[in-house]
Amino acid sequence: MRIKREKIYEGVAVIVNQAHPLKEQKVSLCPADDRYAGILLARKAAYLLRECIKACGGRQEIVPVSGWRSHAEQQQIWDESMAKSGEAFTRQYVALPGCSEHQTGLAIDLGRAAKQIDFICPDFPEEGACAAFRRLAAQYGFITRYPHGKEHLTGIAHEPWHFRYIGMPHAMLIERNGLCLEEYPDFLRQKPRMLSLSHGRTIQVFYVPCPEEQVEINLPEGCCQISGDNISGFFVTAWGCTA
Repeated sequence: MRIKREKIYEGVAVIVNQAHPLKEQKVSLCPADDRYAGILLARKAAYLLRECIKACGGRQEIVPVSGWRSHAEQQQIWDESMAKSGEAFTRQYVALPGCSEHQTGLAIDLGRAAKQIDFICPDFPEEGACAAFRRLAAQYGFITRYPHGKEHLTGIAHEPWHFRYIGMPHAMLIERNGLCLEEYPDFLRQKPRMLSLSHGRTIQVFYVPCPEEQVEINLPEGCCQISGDNISGFFVTAWGCTA
């Protein structure tokens, strides 16, 4: 199939950071948790977040703190943090307006339930249901978006509370190979990657650069998903491959 370059700015695996601002896109939102109607995520991400929290037994311990944000809300958070905590702190923990993953509807800050929760840096410890959620997250398509040791690549300090939905195969490949999202395109450029499933089936994931106005993508047989990377190409996921 042929796909236009403009589509590189759309999809679940877009990379959003200071070097690659988000292009405006429509997203269907719903509450991340039915107890917190004002904290929104893209529908599929919200459903899988709830399923992961249920699987780790965390419904009473884990609460959503911040999900989708408009550009205006991100600007307000940036301005308030600059006034309250200064530039050094703000640049470590708050993305520039237009460069925030929260504006995609695919990012969620989670916290351990408490009477008072820090909005910018909520507590999400390596124990209890929070640790159990972190162990299961990739199976439900979520990654720890800003891992320790990758600050020079992400441009953001380690945030153990900030999770990003990118889809199960991408999340598992990133977790298993100790990557951050910024490293993922180059990882896939090296060669196609495979994930083994039950019953002898696999998922194949590969990268297709798009240097021109459109590109021809040769899709394998079976069900496929294509996501732009918001930089220069596409992540292609193919289910139904035989190992």
